[in-house]
Amino acid sequence: MKYIFVTGGVVSSLGKGLAAASIGTLLEHRGLKVLLQKFDPYLNVDPGTMSPYQHGEVYVLDDGAETDLDLGHYERFTHANLSQLNSLSSGQVFESVIKNEREGKYLGATVQFIPHVTDEIKNRLKRTTENNPDTDVIITEIGGTVGDIEGHLFLEALRQFALDVGSENVCFIHVTLLPMVKAAGEIKTKPTQQSVAKLREIGIQPDIIICRTEHDLDDDNRRKIAMFCNVKRENVVAFRDVKDTIYECPIDLRRDKVDRLVVDSLGLKSDTPDLSKWQSFVDRLVNPTHKTTIAVVGKYIELNDAYKSIYESLTIAGAAHDTAVEVIKIDAEDIEKHGAKAIIGEVSGILVPGGFGERGIEGKILAAQYARENKIPYFGICLGMQIATIEFARNVCGIEKANSTEFKKKTSHPVISLQEEQLGVKDLGGSMRLGSCESILYPGTKSYELYGGVDTIHERHRHRWEFNPAYREQLEAAGLTIASVSKAEGLVEIIEIADHPFFVAAQFHPEFKSKPNSPHPIFSGFVKASLEHS
Repeated sequence: MKYIFVTGGVVSSLGKGLAAASIGTLLEHRGLKVLLQKFDPYLNVDPGTMSPYQHGEVYVLDDGAETDLDLGHYERFTHANLSQLNSLSSGQVFESVIKNEREGKYLGATVQFIPHVTDEIKNRLKRTTENNPDTDVIITEIGGTVGDIEGHLFLEALRQFALDVGSENVCFIHVTLLPMVKAAGEIKTKPTQQSVAKLREIGIQPDIIICRTEHDLDDDNRRKIAMFCNVKRENVVAFRDVKDTIYECPIDLRRDKVDRLVVDSLGLKSDTPDLSKWQSFVDRLVNPTHKTTIAVVGKYIELNDAYKSIYESLTIAGAAHDTAVEVIKIDAEDIEKHGAKAIIGEVSGILVPGGFGERGIEGKILAAQYARENKIPYFGICLGMQIATIEFARNVCGIEKANSTEFKKKTSHPVISLQEEQLGVKDLGGSMRLGSCESILYPGTKSYELYGGVDTIHERHRHRWEFNPAYREQLEAAGLTIASVSKAEGLVEIIEIADHPFFVAAQFHPEFKSKPNSPHPIFSGFVKASLEHS
């Protein structure tokens, strides 16, 4: 097994996750099997209870692990199928260490950061290795910035791990910022030098330095960084700001042949990558023939990362139809104040994503009504499915007080209600309906057609409230179509309206299964319908 560790310096949000994912893409195109993972230094056990304003979206894996959005990049950029083993936080590490101490597993020893905490981090790497024997390279991104006190234990653990497995099997990649001082008209390398010096104080010497820059990196700066950071000049790689799409990142890193540097460092034999299919995908993104406009009506709309996978899924589906998808971001509370027509206006499609809490709910319901009554293609995801059900119950079935017990606990008509197994749950973390679930598709529905006529599907979930089966017969009699139910429990998974160009809403999160050149079928159908509507 070979290991790549990606660290970051100078500032956060440099794109370590995209760098790691792009390297994974390039290595896969060389014929190697890769696995990616994220080590985050925060004390939360996972991001599941964190606000989207704090951490962006929560990306859910097949096994139900709630993880950082970077794991979304990993799965979209590669064929890796990740699990809870591929996401580790300080919270998980300390939780395990304390549990071991309470159970007497340390045999009376004084529990210390070194070796007990660092051993726990190393053990996760060993478990990942043992569980993936056919993997050629494991790429691990370390969250945060070198010099942060909370990340020091992870870096120390990696230093020890490199000694354990041999330096010839480990490649350290450091992603750093090269700022341009406009007044002086020059790129400054000193922050990179100091960042690497901090890393070397810990005992880690980077093999490759990836420099985030708005401009090309000239030979003088490469030589300066190489000399002061103790690396070869050719191992100083430019990671430029891409112009149009993040999917250009692997192509940009390939300009400096970072994949060849990695395989040479690790002594791996592989083929020269053929990026023609990836380039073709990027070309369709950059130079589309058509255009459609889709309104995304949410409650965390000002933060792009809150709906990251949804935006990427729309982009990917657009490429499949040679179409640029222009996303209009709409705050649901604005609709409550001014009405759907005034705020949404003329668009080709409306998407209502997931979320929690009462804020903005009536605005989302008005958006679903606007789409239904004006025959605008509609796609609801999780909460977007629930509010579409409420809207249909109120305005088609005449159940004026239809609501969800999430928003009104004692509503007289709970068309959306708390799952029975959720009653009495007090610990919010990791207690929802999470992960992949098998569902039955009903023939004759739009969804059955979109999925290509398969009888069952597997999709990822993250929610507590469900479609209340007590109202199913009444809603179906009024024209609502149930297109899919879970195989085990019979829970409603997809609703549709037949007399509509495209009205599909899913309880699950299809955005977690879209990949370049392989869009999720519902996203693909939604973009196609929006293009036809426009």
